[in-house]
Amino acid sequence: MKSNDTNCIFCKIVAGEIPSYKVYEDENFLAFLDIHPQTPGHTQVIPKEHYRWVWDVPNVGKYFEVVKKVALAQQKAFNTDYILSRIIGEEIPHAHIWVWPHLSVGNPPSQSFGVASKNDFEENAEKIKKNL
Repeated sequence: MKSNDTNCIFCKIVAGEIPSYKVYEDENFLAFLDIHPQTPGHTQVIPKEHYRWVWDVPNVGKYFEVVKKVALAQQKAFNTDYILSRIIGEEIPHAHIWVWPHLSVGNPPSQSFGVASKNDFEENAEKIKKNL
Protein backbone atom coordinates (compact mmCIF):
# COMPACT_ATOMS: atom_id res chain seq x y z
CA MET A 1 0.00 0.00 0.00
CA LYS A 2 1.08 3.52 -0.71
CA SER A 3 1.12 5.98 2.14
CA ASN A 4 -0.95 9.12 1.97
CA ASP A 5 0.69 12.36 0.88
CA THR A 6 0.24 14.99 3.59
CA ASN A 7 0.28 17.76 0.95
CA CYS A 8 -2.35 16.16 -1.30
CA ILE A 9 -5.80 17.77 -1.18
CA PHE A 10 -7.51 14.43 -1.94
CA CYS A 11 -5.59 12.70 0.87
CA LYS A 12 -6.78 15.49 3.16
CA ILE A 13 -10.38 14.84 2.06
CA VAL A 14 -9.93 11.11 2.78
CA ALA A 15 -8.53 11.97 6.24
CA GLY A 16 -11.48 14.27 6.98
CA GLU A 17 -9.25 17.35 7.19
CA ILE A 18 -11.15 18.99 4.32
CA PRO A 19 -14.95 18.65 4.15
CA SER A 20 -16.62 17.06 1.14
CA TYR A 21 -20.01 15.91 -0.06
CA LYS A 22 -19.51 12.15 -0.06
CA VAL A 23 -21.72 10.03 -2.28
CA TYR A 24 -19.97 6.67 -1.79
CA GLU A 25 -17.34 5.21 0.49
CA ASP A 26 -15.93 1.77 1.13
CA GLU A 27 -12.67 0.43 2.54
CA ASN A 28 -10.62 1.37 -0.52
CA PHE A 29 -12.45 4.08 -2.45
CA LEU A 30 -14.23 7.39 -1.93
CA ALA A 31 -16.58 9.28 -4.26
CA PHE A 32 -17.48 12.90 -3.57
CA LEU A 33 -18.93 15.83 -5.46
CA ASP A 34 -16.52 18.02 -7.39
CA ILE A 35 -16.31 21.51 -5.89
CA HIS A 36 -16.35 23.03 -9.41
CA PRO A 37 -19.03 20.88 -11.06
CA GLN A 38 -19.59 20.66 -14.80
CA THR A 39 -23.22 19.64 -14.15
CA PRO A 40 -25.33 18.62 -11.13
CA GLY A 41 -23.86 15.46 -9.59
CA HIS A 42 -20.33 15.83 -11.00
CA THR A 43 -18.34 13.35 -8.90
CA GLN A 44 -14.68 12.54 -8.27
CA VAL A 45 -13.94 8.87 -7.58
CA ILE A 46 -10.59 8.26 -5.89
CA PRO A 47 -8.67 5.50 -4.15
CA LYS A 48 -8.24 6.23 -0.45
CA GLU A 49 -4.55 5.40 -0.68
CA HIS A 50 -2.38 7.88 -2.53
CA TYR A 51 -1.48 6.74 -6.03
CA ARG A 52 -0.31 9.29 -8.57
CA TRP A 53 -2.09 7.77 -11.57
CA VAL A 54 -5.22 5.67 -12.04
CA TRP A 55 -3.04 3.06 -13.72
CA ASP A 56 -0.95 2.73 -10.54
CA VAL A 57 -3.94 1.52 -8.50
CA PRO A 58 -3.36 -2.22 -7.91
CA ASN A 59 -7.06 -3.16 -7.78
CA VAL A 60 -8.06 -1.09 -10.83
CA GLY A 61 -10.90 -3.50 -11.68
CA LYS A 62 -12.57 -2.83 -8.32
CA TYR A 63 -11.91 0.88 -8.85
CA PHE A 64 -13.83 0.82 -12.12
CA GLU A 65 -16.64 -1.17 -10.47
CA VAL A 66 -17.08 1.75 -8.04
CA VAL A 67 -17.01 4.24 -10.92
CA LYS A 68 -19.71 2.19 -12.69
CA LYS A 69 -21.82 2.06 -9.53
CA VAL A 70 -21.67 5.86 -9.19
CA ALA A 71 -22.42 6.39 -12.90
CA LEU A 72 -25.48 4.12 -12.77
CA ALA A 73 -26.72 5.99 -9.68
CA GLN A 74 -26.23 9.30 -11.52
CA GLN A 75 -28.30 8.00 -14.45
CA LYS A 76 -31.22 7.34 -12.10
CA ALA A 77 -30.73 10.42 -9.93
CA PHE A 78 -30.64 12.86 -12.84
CA ASN A 79 -32.86 10.98 -15.30
CA THR A 80 -30.29 10.65 -18.08
CA ASP A 81 -28.56 7.83 -19.92
CA TYR A 82 -25.69 10.09 -20.88
CA ILE A 83 -22.91 9.90 -18.26
CA LEU A 84 -19.48 11.26 -19.12
CA SER A 85 -16.18 10.19 -17.58
CA ARG A 86 -12.69 11.61 -17.73
CA ILE A 87 -9.29 10.36 -16.65
CA ILE A 88 -6.47 12.86 -17.03
CA GLY A 89 -4.92 13.42 -13.63
CA GLU A 90 -3.04 16.63 -14.22
CA GLU A 91 -5.19 18.83 -11.95
CA ILE A 92 -4.51 16.95 -8.70
CA PRO A 93 -1.55 14.52 -8.37
CA HIS A 94 -3.77 11.75 -6.92
CA ALA A 95 -5.52 9.13 -9.04
CA HIS A 96 -9.05 10.29 -9.82
CA ILE A 97 -11.84 9.66 -12.28
CA TRP A 98 -14.51 12.22 -13.07
CA VAL A 99 -18.06 11.02 -13.74
CA TRP A 100 -20.86 13.44 -14.44
CA PRO A 101 -24.30 13.50 -16.03
CA HIS A 102 -24.44 15.17 -19.42
CA LEU A 103 -27.25 17.43 -20.51
CA SER A 104 -29.78 15.56 -22.59
CA VAL A 105 -29.39 16.49 -26.23
CA GLY A 106 -31.68 19.36 -27.14
CA ASN A 107 -32.91 19.94 -23.59
CA PRO A 108 -31.99 22.94 -21.45
CA PRO A 109 -30.48 22.13 -18.01
CA SER A 110 -33.76 22.63 -16.14
CA GLN A 111 -35.48 19.96 -18.24
CA SER A 112 -32.53 17.58 -18.24
CA PHE A 113 -31.99 17.59 -14.47
CA GLY A 114 -35.35 18.71 -13.13
CA VAL A 115 -34.73 21.67 -10.85
CA ALA A 116 -31.23 20.51 -9.84
CA SER A 117 -28.57 23.18 -9.66
CA LYS A 118 -24.95 22.14 -10.12
CA ASN A 119 -24.09 24.05 -6.94
CA ASP A 120 -26.75 22.43 -4.73
CA PHE A 121 -24.21 20.00 -3.31
CA GLU A 122 -26.29 18.58 -0.45
CA GLU A 123 -29.30 17.80 -2.62
CA ASN A 124 -27.22 16.36 -5.46
CA ALA A 125 -25.21 14.14 -3.10
CA GLU A 126 -28.43 12.82 -1.56
CA LYS A 127 -29.91 12.08 -5.00
CA ILE A 128 -26.92 9.96 -5.92
CA LYS A 129 -26.74 8.18 -2.55
CA LYS A 130 -30.44 7.26 -2.76
CA ASN A 131 -29.80 5.57 -6.10
CA LEU A 132 -26.72 3.53 -5.17
